[in-house]
Amino acid sequence: MYAIVGGSGFEKFEAFQVIEDLRVATPFGEHSSGLKRVRIAGKNGEATECLFLSRHGQHHELLPSEVNFRANIFALKKLGARAILSFSAVGSLRKEFKPGDMVLPTQYIDRTKGHRAHTFLGGGVVGHVSLAQPVCDQAVEAIRGLSNAYDFDCHFGQTYVCIEGPYFSTKSESHHYRQMGADIIGMTHYPEFALAREAGLTYIPCCFVTDYDCWDDSIQHVTLEAVIQVMRRNNAKAFRMVEDILSKGAALYEDCNCREQGLRAGLMTPRDAIPKDKMQWLEVLLS
Repeated sequence: MYAIVGGSGFEKFEAFQVIEDLRVATPFGEHSSGLKRVRIAGKNGEATECLFLSRHGQHHELLPSEVNFRANIFALKKLGARAILSFSAVGSLRKEFKPGDMVLPTQYIDRTKGHRAHTFLGGGVVGHVSLAQPVCDQAVEAIRGLSNAYDFDCHFGQTYVCIEGPYFSTKSESHHYRQMGADIIGMTHYPEFALAREAGLTYIPCCFVTDYDCWDDSIQHVTLEAVIQVMRRNNAKAFRMVEDILSKGAALYEDCNCREQGLRAGLMTPRDAIPKDKMQWLEVLLS
């Protein structure tokens, strides 16, 4: 089953039919509000059910650093998610990625470390998972094929730099991120993608460009007002992608090895040495 995580501008999709509102107890605290089981009609006439979670909360009440990423990922996994389709708004650090474009990054640079709880491990549980390829290649290629039919430009294989926020960058920072090799900039994918890997979930990030950040003085520097205007147009594009991806069913993730790259392979502490209370929730992530 797919879980859709909607970021800024994607807190809801009007065409979703809500089946039920959900609330899941997690060992990591409260997940974001707005967790639902939804039904989507589908282009082939067959309805598809999936999970939907508003990353910043149903009313956009959470700053990026206030999102309880661990609780979110744990709740989605416990409810049966196998793949996460992540939608978010990003700034562009390259002229060729313009507002309205979709960028599917396959690499990340984190600039938040130390501020966010970023692993399920610790407290008697030790493990290490690889983030060398944090996004599923199989899913990327499948979506690349779908994108040929879209009337908006799509880009694949870029690098996303995740900053703490809530401020937009200074001009010096924006230039620095470009020199680091980043192509787009956002505030929420880390540690979301890393926790998805620990949980053995396929992570598919679809980022919609809203602005050019502030690295080019010939272009208006990013403002919230301008971002919101572009967000409204991007929502419809994202829903079209949702319909197309869900129409493929489990084909995008059923044969990938993301599940085996998580804690199923990366757990170092012997199971019989793990405290019983932790083993109970760890079984959810290992399933």
